[in-house]
Amino acid sequence: MVGSEDLPLHCPTNSTPVWDMHPRVFLDIVDTGSAQCPYCGAKYQLKPGVSAGHGH
Repeated sequence: MVGSEDLPLHCPTNSTPVWDMHPRVFLDIVDTGSAQCPYCGAKYQLKPGVSAGHGH
């Protein structure tokens, strides 16, 4: 599950083992509530009640 602390979401995440790396890709999860990485197929789900603030 993805929380607000994980946004903006990217795959691989910071906890991904080095041997399993692929190019970093940012995934839009806020609008749909879920996302799938086009490289490795990892599926991510937004935690209920999480909304993205604008951290500009």
